[in-house]
Amino acid sequence: MMGTRNTSLDLNNHLFEQLERLNDEGLTSEELEVEIERSRALTDVSKQIIENSKVALDAQKLKAEYTGQVTIPNMIEASSNE
Repeated sequence: MMGTRNTSLDLNNHLFEQLERLNDEGLTSEELEVEIERSRALTDVSKQIIENSKVALDAQKLKAEYTGQVTIPNMIEASSNE
């Protein structure tokens, strides 16, 4: 995945994909346990990504307030090919 640009939309898609895997009624007990652990890890990482995005957005808000320059952090905006 190096070289790719991830956005909040990508994160949202990953979270919904994980939700779909958890909802798979064909999973064995062992497979469900694996997906539950994967979900916990994904949730932990997602929380950190969201917190980082909040910090970046707050910094841009402060910059806009004092300089008038309005930009959206790359990690937040949707990719240009959508």
